[in-house]
Amino acid sequence: MARDALIRTTAMPTDTNPYGGVFGGWLMGQMGLACGSFASRHSAGKAILVGAEKLRFPGMMAVGDELSVYVELLRQGRSSLLLRAEGIARERDGDAETLVAEGEFTFVALDENNRPRPIAAKEEDHG
Repeated sequence: MARDALIRTTAMPTDTNPYGGVFGGWLMGQMGLACGSFASRHSAGKAILVGAEKLRFPGMMAVGDELSVYVELLRQGRSSLLLRAEGIARERDGDAETLVAEGEFTFVALDENNRPRPIAAKEEDHG
């Protein structure tokens, strides 16, 4: 099954840590942005990040590598979403890919008064 990346970006020199590798905080930010995009579309409105857990950085990413972030819905509550994000790096001059970051992000849908609002149930697409 093919999946589409919610974010695709290239790591630049400003995204590195003092040791010259891509900064884990930058990777977390990219995953948060991708999950936020998913949450807003899925809930059809404002949704904010309230938690992140199980963050891991199993691989290394170099400046110039392309990062693709993939998001999947793990669980939907009345007003919340638990999402899993994976950051996959593709080397700049080739096709080799490496899992460089993963984690779970919890979002809550808010109404115009910034209070939790129900998220409509989504029908599964079996086609």
